Amino acid sequence: MKPVAVFRHSTNEGPGHIALFLTQHAIPWQMFHIDQGDAVPANAGDFSGLVFMGGVMSVNDDSPWIAEELALIRDAIAKDIPVLGHCLGGQLMSKALGGVVTKNPVKEFGWGEVSVADNETAKQWFGDIERFDSFHWHGETFSLPPDAVHLLSNQHCANQAWAMGKHLAMQCHVEMTAHMIEDWCKAGAETLAANSDGPGVQSAETMQAQMHDKLPSLNKVAEQLYRHWIHGIAPRAS
Repeated sequence: MKPVAVFRHSTNEGPGHIALFLTQHAIPWQMFHIDQGDAVPANAGDFSGLVFMGGVMSVNDDSPWIAEELALIRDAIAKDIPVLGHCLGGQLMSKALGGVVTKNPVKEFGWGEVSVADNETAKQWFGDIERFDSFHWHGETFSLPPDAVHLLSNQHCANQAWAMGKHLAMQCHVEMTAHMIEDWCKAGAETLAANSDGPGVQSAETMQAQMHDKLPSLNKVAEQLYRHWIHGIAPRAS
């Protein structure tokens, strides 16, 4: 089986729960450390799937690797290779396929409930889940590209996820681990302080106090989504 390619864009925004999930399901995966200068592969056909993680940058920046990842995503879609995006990763997918990424009405940092859309595609991805507490860390948002189906929303961000066949793009972070939350709170202390009066912003103390109750449920949501996503790579096993 060809490996799943996982793209890291910032040092502390690694694969999190998706790495554990792939390993537990005996699916080989290969990390590309874009933040350390790894080259973006040119051929999506070398992989059974592509997973794009978050990052502190904007997809509208002019970094060369952004254009290269956009091209790789389009190549994967054309070759029917499943793509999965988390936050920045979802924004990359949206921009690659004709959507736009703009400033969100408010910044979201911390835990917040999201609602699952009432459509058949959402039921395929989420099963019986109607709402859940997800983790958020973003100031921008994506529009849905043509042919995408809306999956998630909340009071601060209308487009929290969309799907297109076997491809899934998310604005929210379902991949979180306790270590990642602690690390982000530490690294983002100045950002949290500067936005502390925002309606979508929690304090680092609140985020970490709530994670012990909320993370197990979020992990289950992630596994539900990841299980559905890997169905798309199963036919590529050899």
